[in-house]
Amino acid sequence: MTQTSLRGIALGIAAMAVVVTASNILVQYPLNDWITWGAFTYPIAFLVTDLANRALGPAQARRVVYAGFALAVVLSILLADPRIALASGSAFLVAQLLDVTIFDRLRKAAWWQAPLASSTLGSVTDTALFFSLAFAGTGLPWVTWAIGDLGVKLAMALVLLIPFRALMVVVPALRTRESRA
Repeated sequence: MTQTSLRGIALGIAAMAVVVTASNILVQYPLNDWITWGAFTYPIAFLVTDLANRALGPAQARRVVYAGFALAVVLSILLADPRIALASGSAFLVAQLLDVTIFDRLRKAAWWQAPLASSTLGSVTDTALFFSLAFAGTGLPWVTWAIGDLGVKLAMALVLLIPFRALMVVVPALRTRESRA
């Protein structure tokens, strides 16, 4: 593995841990009856996974997911409610690994299809698992939060196509540098 790959993996892990930990803290603060603040930050995790997958391939993207998962769960247990941390970790792992698989299968399609399809299916999976594990039986309006959260995630999947496309320019540069190394 080259130094460029190691740097990319480390950057992906750090980004994933920050995004997921921040989202686990922010999900505890409702914006209204339909949305928590975490709905706006968590979709960035799919962007991180998709960029890692595009730049480094599915095996390295899975490494980013596994290590980001472990780090984010530990940080979230320390900084957020443990039930939220464990629910998030479970949902995150399933949804992000699904994202990696779908993205890889669609990688040769039009540039936008892989990130949009993988983020959409990952978001549906993550939302269903997370909200049912984190909030079922608490008396909180978790079903409406889940619906609102999913709506924001789907909108963010579209919006995040812009930075994905812009950052794809970096991907060929990484591969070119690696082939020279």
